[in-house]
Amino acid sequence: MRPAPLCRAALILQLAWSPAARANSFLSDSLLRKNPVHNVLDHQPARNVDCKNSIPTGPIETTLCDYETVESVNDRLFANLHDLVQMPFFKYFQVDLYRECPFWSDDGSCSDPGCAITSVDESEIPEKWRASALSRLEGSKIDDRHELPGCYYRDSDFCFLDDNTEGDYYDLSRIPERYTGYSGPDAARVWRSIYEENCFGVSELNLLSGPNPALVSLPDTMSEPFRLEGGGADGGQCLEKRVYYKVISGLHASISTHICAEYLNQSTGEWGPNLQCFINRVASHPERLQYIYFNTVLLLRAVARIGPYLQAFDYCSTGNHDDDTETLAKLSNVISIAQSAGRFDETVLFRGEDANILKEEFKVHFRNVTRIMDCVGCDKCRLWGKIQTTGVATALKILFELDEKALDPAANHNLLQRSEVVALINTLHRFSESLEAVEDFREMWKATSAAEGEKLIVEAERSAAVAASSRPRPSPAAGQEQDEKRLDFVLARWLRVCKESTVGCMGLVVAMWRRGMAALASLFTPSGKERGPSGFEL
Repeated sequence: MRPAPLCRAALILQLAWSPAARANSFLSDSLLRKNPVHNVLDHQPARNVDCKNSIPTGPIETTLCDYETVESVNDRLFANLHDLVQMPFFKYFQVDLYRECPFWSDDGSCSDPGCAITSVDESEIPEKWRASALSRLEGSKIDDRHELPGCYYRDSDFCFLDDNTEGDYYDLSRIPERYTGYSGPDAARVWRSIYEENCFGVSELNLLSGPNPALVSLPDTMSEPFRLEGGGADGGQCLEKRVYYKVISGLHASISTHICAEYLNQSTGEWGPNLQCFINRVASHPERLQYIYFNTVLLLRAVARIGPYLQAFDYCSTGNHDDDTETLAKLSNVISIAQSAGRFDETVLFRGEDANILKEEFKVHFRNVTRIMDCVGCDKCRLWGKIQTTGVATALKILFELDEKALDPAANHNLLQRSEVVALINTLHRFSESLEAVEDFREMWKATSAAEGEKLIVEAERSAAVAASSRPRPSPAAGQEQDEKRLDFVLARWLRVCKESTVGCMGLVVAMWRRGMAALASLFTPSGKERGPSGFEL
């Protein structure tokens, strides 16, 4: 629902005439902010959204939603999601954690006890969700999938999915996402590879160095502000650049928030929030918190769009339908919230003459991100990495691949695999819980003296400087091995596409030619990617 005209006008005027309010907010559009940690931790989230808010926070860039809306609904959203992911349907997840890493031979396995997880015996899983039953169903309904050892993807997928012939079941309610001790060069290599799958070459530096195209008001559609920024096709491409980078960076920031929220105190052996960790990894880079909001809106839009399909899904596991009724009640609450806060206009992306080529490139790179999860050396990290990349990929498929006819549960009741539905809801829960955790860190910050706060900030600056100076350069041999495996992977895909479709083959040739020309041009125009995702760790 749009705000009333008077309310909207008041909001615009207040933002237009109060630049100081925005300058002192973590929502400032400049990369070089003054006192970024204070801006993040001193921010007071909105609880009741109306014209009486004294310091408006404004729109979430590249969405049709605002920060106040997300902040005002997140308590209810998190409460319903937290109950929902405890239900049998959403807490049991089957996954193969032991597929070979396709990009390098050494997976840097974590030996810390915090990395270990325990699977659930299949006898504890309702029969309809067991591997044998799922395999029988999928064999008859999936005839367009492209298979790799242990996994597959369909043309509409943004990720690789397990084929259910192997893998174990895990009770996610017993495996919290938290600090594991998995860090250092091995973890850094995983994230570096993920950011290298950024097919547009955009980074925090060049994403935020330009002006925010939607400073003072919520547009009726996302196309207008981005048309104003770049004009024509360039403006449209800018939107895809921003969306891709924000998806990756927001996922990283959310995972970092969870690690800091449940951190192991090595001295006492107790688990609890670590404010220094949060300042180092998120609060000192406010744009990362913005991306958590962005991903939350994107996931909410996907849930809202596929709401009728989700409500028609069979969640019954015990036979008495009590769990089915309770699951549907909680899910209906989540869908209702998603319909009010999930305002993202997916129709303005992937438009124009190169739309299909651009979307295919987007999909190929995000599929590779999901395969990089097989290279994570920590079992617990790999589990949650697979779940969340699958959840985000499912949201992207819902938004950019499925039309209204496909979303009709009566016409297409096998639209999503159970694993995709479970991953989507659990991933939304992860982001909602991240926003809840930020509130806990703000309470800790309030209880911190000025002197203690200054020490935390100084330590964050020191840590960032040390990380920047000690960041290892990849060895030529390791880089060559990884490049060769990526080349083999890409060539195999090219051969398959060219064998199946002359048009598709020509599309890939054109796309490669365009990328070659863009790479040549980039030799003379620094992209900012050389700065990388500074300060990010697993």
